[in-house]
Amino acid sequence: MTSTFPNISISTERLVLRPLDEDDAPALVEMMNDEQVVAWTTVPHPYTEADAHRWITRRAPQIRTGGRGIVLAVTEFLTQRLVGTVRLKNTDWRVRSSELAYVIAPWARGEGYACEAALAIAQWFFHDRKFERLELRTAAGNTASQQVAQKIGCISEGVLRNAWTARTRTADGVWSEVRTDVIVWSLLPEDLTGVSEQLADRGGFTSYPDWN
Repeated sequence: MTSTFPNISISTERLVLRPLDEDDAPALVEMMNDEQVVAWTTVPHPYTEADAHRWITRRAPQIRTGGRGIVLAVTEFLTQRLVGTVRLKNTDWRVRSSELAYVIAPWARGEGYACEAALAIAQWFFHDRKFERLELRTAAGNTASQQVAQKIGCISEGVLRNAWTARTRTADGVWSEVRTDVIVWSLLPEDLTGVSEQLADRGGFTSYPDWN
């Protein structure tokens, strides 16, 4: 069985999660060229305007319409500034599960945006879409992403040894690939109970299907 997620917008107290727009391209380019993003993701480097437009206009929409997941921009509610992206991928409609990934721009780190965005999409995923399992995979050295996973209630299930290729700068400033372990985390609907109450205390969220 294959299906698709609706074109969705989710609002929290501070954030709006919505489909990427071509106007996001300049901020997306700057964000994806940040050293931490280059190190822990597989985005092209250097990340160009052409890469951003291809992702916004073709690849991200195809992920949703093809039933593989959904990609959302994370923006500040008041300023509408792009502060990150959140993505569901490798969606399995038969077993009702998917994998969560997120990127936060360097200018927005330390504000709790990653946790707020991840919680919002997790609640929508479980409560509105009736899925049963959300999985996260973090490189062993990516402590910031691991802290987000812990704060939103994820449970560490184990380590996949030597399962990921990260990137690091050599002494002469050149990026090179290195093998690393991967920590597997899971989140189930019942794991959100305590954290959901904390989010509700901050105003909760509202979802808008078929957003345009």
